[in-house]
Amino acid sequence: MDREEIKTYLPHREPMLLVDSIVVETETAADGTEQHYAVATYKVRGDEFFIQGHFPDYPVVPGVILCEMMAQSCALLLGDEIKSKRPLYTGIDNVRFKHQVRPGDTIVIRSTITDRRQAIVFAKAEAKVDGKLCCRGNLSFALI
Repeated sequence: MDREEIKTYLPHREPMLLVDSIVVETETAADGTEQHYAVATYKVRGDEFFIQGHFPDYPVVPGVILCEMMAQSCALLLGDEIKSKRPLYTGIDNVRFKHQVRPGDTIVIRSTITDRRQAIVFAKAEAKVDGKLCCRGNLSFALI
């Protein structure tokens, strides 16, 4: 799915649409259960609003923006269900930042839904650049 198709699912728009592409795949666990996961990408151009002042002499993607990228990736796993809803954060847990993300980097985000309780969705995600872990955490959001 490219950026234009992503816009048919997510309510986010520029400058807060933080996923360039996404592929949703399925893998079968050892116990035979199927697990759906998403692999999303975002190329940091360097002219984004969140880079401009963070920091002028050494630009780094803010951690909260990495969390938002992971959350958008998770929300896209809901497919058509997300089209009529707005995903709003209810929690960000156990987030760890392991490596800086800088202009020119392409972030690859792998996310999966871990649980669901009515309109509350629980997920986990990790963001990598060139195979190196940059950020990981557990996220939850309500579908409004």
